[in-house]
Amino acid sequence: MKKVSTDKAPAAIGPYSQAIISGSFVFGSGQIPVDPATGNIPEGIEAQAEQSCKNVAALMEAAGSSLKKVVKTTCFLADINDFAAFNEVYAKYFVSNPGRSCCAVKALPKGVLCEIEAIAEL
Repeated sequence: MKKVSTDKAPAAIGPYSQAIISGSFVFGSGQIPVDPATGNIPEGIEAQAEQSCKNVAALMEAAGSSLKKVVKTTCFLADINDFAAFNEVYAKYFVSNPGRSCCAVKALPKGVLCEIEAIAEL
């Protein structure tokens, strides 16, 4: 097992790793829409989905993988009414159409609107 860490994705805000490599897979922790360079969170579901996808991409690249190798994502929305708008952005990044779960949750860290975790092949 190997920990993955990059400054191109937000730092962990708790006792966990940004990602772990185990065997031939990388298991990414949930990525919220924090700009790693500024710490800012964009406004609106589209901008937040975009930043979360960019953060997942950066994490996968740091692990030696890519979004094209993602086999499963789990997506969390603060409001299920954002589902369609979230999907519009998500589809631009996850073009291989990996397996996915998506659900609404009561709240997300830092009050964000979405979070994405991913598992990918190396």
